[in-house]
Amino acid sequence: MASRKPENQPTETPGDGPWNEIVGLLLFGIGFVITLALVSYSSQDPSFNTTGMHEKAGNWIGPMGASLADFLFQAFGMAALTVPVSLFLAGWWAWQDDRSTLPKFKMLGFFLVIVASTGVLTMLGPEDPQSFYLGGLVGRWLVYGPAGGLMGVLGTIGAIVALLILLVIGLLIGTDFSIIGTIVRLTPDEEGAGMFTTIGRGFRAFGRTEVIETESDPVSENLREKNRTPAVPKPIVSMRGGARTKTAAGDNPENLLDSVADHAAEVVRPAIMLPSPPPQLTTSPLGSGKRAGSKNRADLDIAPDESDFPGDETVLGEISPQRTVDEMMATASVKRTDNTEERGKAAPARKPSKFATAIARIAANYKLPSTEMLTPPSPRSEMEETELLERARHLAEKCAEFNVSGQVKQISPGPVVTTFEFKPDPGVKYSRVTSLVDDLCLALKAESVRIDRIPGKSTVGIEVPNSNREVIRLREVVESKKYSDSASKLTIAMGKTIDGSNYIADLTKMPHLLIAGATGAGKSVMLNGILVSLLYKASPDEVKMILVDPKRLELGLYADIPHLLTPIVTDPKRASYALKWAVSEMENRYKHLAAFGVRNIDQYNTEVCASLKGRVDDDNPDQPKPLPYIVVVIDELADLMMVSARDVEESITRLAQMARAVGIHLVLATQRPSVDVITGLIKANFPSRISFRVSSKVDSRTIIDSNGAEQLLGQGDMLFLPPGTSRLLRVHGAFVDEKEIKRICDFVRSQANPAYDEKVVMSEKEVEGGEAGDMPRDEKYDDALRIVIQNGKASTSLLQRTLRIGYGRAASIIDMMHREGIVGPEDGSKPRQVLVKPDFLERLEQLREENDL
Repeated sequence: MASRKPENQPTETPGDGPWNEIVGLLLFGIGFVITLALVSYSSQDPSFNTTGMHEKAGNWIGPMGASLADFLFQAFGMAALTVPVSLFLAGWWAWQDDRSTLPKFKMLGFFLVIVASTGVLTMLGPEDPQSFYLGGLVGRWLVYGPAGGLMGVLGTIGAIVALLILLVIGLLIGTDFSIIGTIVRLTPDEEGAGMFTTIGRGFRAFGRTEVIETESDPVSENLREKNRTPAVPKPIVSMRGGARTKTAAGDNPENLLDSVADHAAEVVRPAIMLPSPPPQLTTSPLGSGKRAGSKNRADLDIAPDESDFPGDETVLGEISPQRTVDEMMATASVKRTDNTEERGKAAPARKPSKFATAIARIAANYKLPSTEMLTPPSPRSEMEETELLERARHLAEKCAEFNVSGQVKQISPGPVVTTFEFKPDPGVKYSRVTSLVDDLCLALKAESVRIDRIPGKSTVGIEVPNSNREVIRLREVVESKKYSDSASKLTIAMGKTIDGSNYIADLTKMPHLLIAGATGAGKSVMLNGILVSLLYKASPDEVKMILVDPKRLELGLYADIPHLLTPIVTDPKRASYALKWAVSEMENRYKHLAAFGVRNIDQYNTEVCASLKGRVDDDNPDQPKPLPYIVVVIDELADLMMVSARDVEESITRLAQMARAVGIHLVLATQRPSVDVITGLIKANFPSRISFRVSSKVDSRTIIDSNGAEQLLGQGDMLFLPPGTSRLLRVHGAFVDEKEIKRICDFVRSQANPAYDEKVVMSEKEVEGGEAGDMPRDEKYDDALRIVIQNGKASTSLLQRTLRIGYGRAASIIDMMHREGIVGPEDGSKPRQVLVKPDFLERLEQLREENDL
């Protein structure tokens, strides 16, 4: 007799038992196989519609994988990558035992996401029918299909909107994402904190110091018991990202943020300790405060420090007379710098000048360049703690070999170098530590090592180059809060310090700057950084420049920007005239300041703007007008000193002594740091100096009166002597390339034309005789100018032959072109070089039309 199955016995369905795990595993496996096939796809592999060049398929899944990848790419284009993603998500939901929606509804959502992605990618790709469509055949049919597809029915904007709506609908169906739920989570709670606030609070708490103890001892156990909070979820300790909480099975993930925010401040974190028995250790409850001077940093302590553990102390042992290398490392710590909070928005707001509203010609419509024109920095690759500790151990071992005993107190990684703070034992001279430079280079396999005292601490900083050097982009410094908050129009974005902090300087406080270093050390990049920094801060009516480039290579990108007072000076003799003009302008400005009874240019501009009340009459020469800053940049001082050393030194000395109050500042650069170029008189009047890498200690002392520049790394690595101090600061210069400079200069030129003053590069005799502006211009001057620019050279014989004029008339025209900076000086029997660009005539005609000349 057949037994009857009870009615109340549940029947086994595919959703019960092991079926969900089997289905999920199959979906994961299929998705993984498709991923491998797509990643290893090659158009040369044989497939259903391609014979291929190889007899054997190179696809990782073989001929089947090649055919499958070819089909998916032909059908869906780049959207084929969403197919394995959809399968992974489906497998995940199968494991979650979601029987009610998985088989049909969620798969429909995944399908809509794939189809919508093909359409979006097709819209992003080219419209050429012969080219490859990013969205494949499906996307092509959807966008350009029958009756014109979505493009023919809805147009470009309508098609994009429709595809995005379809994509969002697919995401809503295929996932648990909820728009209304997201809005609810973003709404502030009863305490006024929304989801973003809660996330920020949790991450700030979890971004503090972690403590990972490698050895167990009774004091550590008591410390953990004292600070343990039973209600806190068990953290997962990470060397990089801090502690992360792990939710138990069945917990609601939405409550995780609240749990983290409520208890993150109570989580106890350790310091990474070297596996060595410390000779002395003090214990107390862990403090949550940060170390002084380490703002915006996350400190990973390798061993406790008295300043970090306030309270009672318990001595565990006595100091042994025989100190080992492990004991030297017992109090080291690792510091990291994070500048994400220091960087501002992409377009930082700048404070307007006090007298900007009183200038109507250019400043009214002038716009400062956007930081989008600069290249963004690359992601920073941080060094592993194990590598840092290994270097510290080698350093301590090498010091112990030469009987220089002490402790490595702290390790501070930076973008270019890592600083090991070494504290010598009592009785060890500082000179004995500095004498180990070459031995430490050998032990650490470093290019160069620099040793210097750390101000305010009883430690010695040993700066070791990183294995992977970070490229510091100018955009990162320009977008920093320090730069955007600086009100000075002469703010310079210099780079980063050794600990990774952005560093800026104010040229008005220097007030002049001397730059020197070997060839290729970074002087030209530093000059470009200075000029670009000024362009990002000031309009042409606020800052004027005189650029001297005897080498005719470095500053040509800045030709014809509206900030220039004169075309770029390439003749050393004319450069000495420009310095003399600056001295004369300084004296005239002092007369203006005396007439108003003020002491500096800022007070003068304030008084002038108050008297003008926003009204400026350009036709009235007697009306006082705001004075712009004048920055004189000389790329190679040695060339000027070779031509007229006495006149150049006299002019530079007078300007350096007196020009600060009237807003005239000098920036001098040279690659010959010798005493005949950087004379004692010049150096005495330049308290702010920068030294890049040099070849010897003598050159280093010539520039900065100290050794150390010979141990720099090059490529922008510098020692900066700030004003008012004798302590050197190591800064890694910010890099800006020619493409970035060209974009910025083109943007500046598009807004205004330069207003040149031809008297800047004229001698006193030329000015007194009126040879430039007062003499009548030759009627064939414009024709001669056109001929010279078209031929790219200038000579009297060329003008005689083409214009059929005499020698005297042709020579007079050539001399006038030279005074106006259009052609260069005489070079023997060779034709003179043309200094202006081919489009000079077009811009000249445009300028004449604007000024009704």
